[in-house]
Amino acid sequence: MKNFKNYISGIIVLSLITTSCIEETPNYYEFEGYEFERLDENGGTWKTILVADPSQINIPEPEAISSAAYQAELNALKQQMSELTASQIEAVQYWTNNPVLRWNEIALELAAKYNLIPGPNADGTYTLPNPTNPVGPPAFPFAHPPYTSRMLAYLSVAQFDALVVNWHYKYQYNRKAPYMVDNAVKPAYTPSQLPSYPSDGASVALVSKEILVAMFPLEAIYLDNKYKEHIASLIHAGINVTSDIEAGIVIGNEVVKLAKQRASTDGMAKAQTPKPVSDSIANAAFERFGWKWQNMETPQRPVGLAPLFGQVKMWNVPTVEEVRPGPPPAPGSAEFETDALEIKKFASHMTIAQRRIANWWEDGIGSYTPPGHWNRFAKDAIVKAKLNPLRSARVFAYLNTAIMDAGVACWDTKYYYHYPRPIETIPGFKTILGTPNFPAYTSGHSTFSAAGAEVLAHFFPADAAQFRAWAEEAAVSRLYGGIHYRFDAEVGITQGKNVGAYAVNRAKNDGAQ
Repeated sequence: MKNFKNYISGIIVLSLITTSCIEETPNYYEFEGYEFERLDENGGTWKTILVADPSQINIPEPEAISSAAYQAELNALKQQMSELTASQIEAVQYWTNNPVLRWNEIALELAAKYNLIPGPNADGTYTLPNPTNPVGPPAFPFAHPPYTSRMLAYLSVAQFDALVVNWHYKYQYNRKAPYMVDNAVKPAYTPSQLPSYPSDGASVALVSKEILVAMFPLEAIYLDNKYKEHIASLIHAGINVTSDIEAGIVIGNEVVKLAKQRASTDGMAKAQTPKPVSDSIANAAFERFGWKWQNMETPQRPVGLAPLFGQVKMWNVPTVEEVRPGPPPAPGSAEFETDALEIKKFASHMTIAQRRIANWWEDGIGSYTPPGHWNRFAKDAIVKAKLNPLRSARVFAYLNTAIMDAGVACWDTKYYYHYPRPIETIPGFKTILGTPNFPAYTSGHSTFSAAGAEVLAHFFPADAAQFRAWAEEAAVSRLYGGIHYRFDAEVGITQGKNVGAYAVNRAKNDGAQ
């Protein structure tokens, strides 16, 4: 691993990297339909994550393009395309021929909207968001980093599996797209040889809507409207007839069932514990190590953030113990004092470049969190590489399962060691960022980012150095912010890399290379 002291001494280089990140990264919403770099005709043979085998989901054989039924659908499509309104044309342009990216954007928008810490009640007590009463108050969910990482993992895995099944049947039945059947149909996007049955867009729309409604129940109407708009755009763009769409929806529904079944038993429902359980976790750490983290807020929330997220089922790592690091240095030890002195120096001699890095990577309340930050990088890389929807979903699936696994590993470590934050262990110390409501070791930013960087470096090797530089920048930003020690960040980077390696190894063996 790159030595952090050398890394920090190269602050001028870091500043240039951050400047480039802020000023040159394309606007998150600016992309249009594009010609796919490849179609991946063998995509239906790739290994899935939730689906045991694509053939376990059955769709009917489509009518021949010469049949009266298909010709009626084709005529209905042409009729609709001849009567498009301005808003329908705008919707076609919005959804593009890679809607995986649009639904990812919508997911991040919702994560930012719901990333709000529930405030105290009038009497100083706290009420936690409750999925059985999503209206609250407080509203459900609180889309903190662990929650957002899990949401993105289920969304991306469902998209990927649905598209593998889609590709399986596309090339089994090989029905041509409407614009290849009738020259009078002028598609809104670059013409492609991709078979149209079943509709990949319909599968993506269905799984995305259903997963996001499950994660953000108060957004059900908004998401249903987006779904209907997306489905209509498939006909309005001239790329699918109704039977294509119906088959895509069948696939989507079956994949959603598998995703929800896994989610119902993955342990997330128990991640936010009652106070007695939280206290017992803290006391166990104190008995083992002689220290425990304490919340320094006023009024103090009775429980830290998701103490048992470290017990949630992982995607790629067999057991969380395999990626749990050794203990941090004891407060007061020589190593501790060295790192404490370092962050005190940062706090008292903060440069503009360091403050900029701390703020750029804060990803705090009202943001789409560190997992969202890495989804942004992935989207830009996908568009640059002109990946088709199946390849795009594959990148997001491995990225987000790695990031969620990194979160589980990090939270397991946090609550196993229960290590105090700098404001607890350094008298009079102040941060430039708000101190998170959970233990310090290891750094979540470092772990999330290192895992994300390893996955993206695998898929986009030409940009590997940039991804890894961003991960190290994310890690060091927490030192500048005063909420982590060097050992929190340094060990977090190693932990994230270890977790990311499991996802990369799985990707290397899924048949898509």
